[in-house]
Amino acid sequence: MFEPKITRSLFLKQFLAGLSATLILSACTNPDSNTSSTNSATETSATGKTIKVATEPSFPPFESKGTGGELVGFDIDLIKAVGQSAGLTVEFESLPFDGIIPALQANTIDAAISAITITPERAQTVSFSRPYFKAGLAIAVRQDNTAITSLDSLKNKKIAAQIGTTGAKTARSVTGAQVREFDSAPLALQELVNGNVDAVVNDAPVTLDAINTGKLKGLKVVDQLVTQEFYGIALPKNSPHLEAINNGLTEIIANGTYAQIYKKWFDAEPPQLPKTIP
Repeated sequence: MFEPKITRSLFLKQFLAGLSATLILSACTNPDSNTSSTNSATETSATGKTIKVATEPSFPPFESKGTGGELVGFDIDLIKAVGQSAGLTVEFESLPFDGIIPALQANTIDAAISAITITPERAQTVSFSRPYFKAGLAIAVRQDNTAITSLDSLKNKKIAAQIGTTGAKTARSVTGAQVREFDSAPLALQELVNGNVDAVVNDAPVTLDAINTGKLKGLKVVDQLVTQEFYGIALPKNSPHLEAINNGLTEIIANGTYAQIYKKWFDAEPPQLPKTIP
């Protein structure tokens, strides 16, 4: 699943260059991270089919709450465009990240988009769309830290991560590490700012956004990506909506809508995406 010690590439440079001018990091203490609320999208469709899509809105630039409480982010724009292309009306429900997979298994939601990494373990319990985003995990440390340069150098260190994520799983795999898990990525990063942990293992674009928007001071990302990952839209097993969502995603990639959304949020050209799960 993982490819250790992947050198930071153009992907990472694009995020470093482009994210600072586009987004505002949500507050580090998010009162909605452990509660559910529903927000309806504005899309309408001729078919009248409605799908309830879960997200965890404290993960900018993918999903967060705007100044008026509305959901904003790359994932939000993407699923709206996919729904419009597929003839589906999208309704959003905010859930804590570690509650999303159980909700899919219980069929209380129809789909989820929340920077969810496609993994073999998750694919045993839910279905995934074709990949819609290429990402990877990064290690964040304080600016004055020169000792931590890779995953190996995190041995016996204190690491923060968001609960239920691949970052938390990777952190727990480090020999002797003391791992503290938080409800959101901003909370984990704030723990690093406060000096209570040595590092944070988290998705690279989210960490870089937090650093470059200036909301969290004195942090940096080490020069290696820990993993290479792909995000997918998650659905219950045997979902009747999987084909329509895949078709909608394929269409917006082909017609340029995906590139427009990517440029809006990351100020860069999107990378080539695989048509099937690697």
